[in-house]
Amino acid sequence: MSGGRVRTRRAALGLALTVAAATALTGCSALGSDSSNASSTGGGGLEKTKIKVAILPTVDTVPLWLAQEGGYFKAEGLDVEAVTAASGQAAMTKTISGEADIAISSYMPFFVAKSTGAADLQFVSDATSISSKSVAIVTVPNSPVKTIKDLEGKRLAMTAKNTASDLLAKSQMKDHGVNIDKVTWVPMPFPNVAAALAGGQVDAALLPEPFLSQAAKSAGAIPVVDVNTGATQDFPLSGYASTRKWVQANPKTLAAFQRAMAKASSDTTNDRSKIEPILVKYAKIDEGTAKLLNLPAFVSKLDPRRLQRVPDLMLQMGAITSPVDAASMIAPQATN
Repeated sequence: MSGGRVRTRRAALGLALTVAAATALTGCSALGSDSSNASSTGGGGLEKTKIKVAILPTVDTVPLWLAQEGGYFKAEGLDVEAVTAASGQAAMTKTISGEADIAISSYMPFFVAKSTGAADLQFVSDATSISSKSVAIVTVPNSPVKTIKDLEGKRLAMTAKNTASDLLAKSQMKDHGVNIDKVTWVPMPFPNVAAALAGGQVDAALLPEPFLSQAAKSAGAIPVVDVNTGATQDFPLSGYASTRKWVQANPKTLAAFQRAMAKASSDTTNDRSKIEPILVKYAKIDEGTAKLLNLPAFVSKLDPRRLQRVPDLMLQMGAITSPVDAASMIAPQATN
């Protein structure tokens, strides 16, 4: 579900979404075998047949798991190992350091890294956009918050300043005339939010799926406003990126990854029955929640005009201090 005045490289690498919107999540099992940095001699001329992808165990990574389970990577000559990261920031850092070849995160930290000069990154595949009821500001029945206008003077949980959860909440408040300076922002990992709501430590929170459905189940959380409205309707949420150096050195490997992800994303649109077992197995979501949660929109093709909405919002909200051209960060796209 699953968001600012960054001044240093350390701060740039410290900003990210833990799920939805992606941020600060629990770990999950690796999907593939051990990978190697050695150049391949097989795989149809791929520069590398074994790659590492830094992931979060979130709904956003369903197409990657499906590509692994369905043999789409194998069909392209790829052996993909998923390396678990605690947050989008951590996933991005693994890629910048060379520990992983590709990383998934919310888009915000990638743009912060570009804006501050912390890293030269390129987007290699889209992942998700917000869809109806997949991200929401929620409260509990006994909270003093009944509408979004009630948030003034109240405590709202978000993952960290200038993350997607922070910026999406602020955008919604701006749409509804809420003074964000009168809101007390409480940094908190998504897995801790339901208990905090139930215990009265916070009055409301922005949550993406699956935490949205889990909070409804465990704490009786109810929506105050669906984030898929106003300025953040259909908003790009997460994507995959790598360093420009890696992209330029591995064009055939990249194209193979993109083709497999495009096929998997298409399958998520056509058949939900393929998604639910993946959620149970890899995201550790119980079967009941997997059947009920509202899925984000899965996307694989990167559209520069659509993606430009992210840095534009970040600039408007002060998360970055100068404009960033999204088109300049898009890697060459494979043709199917």
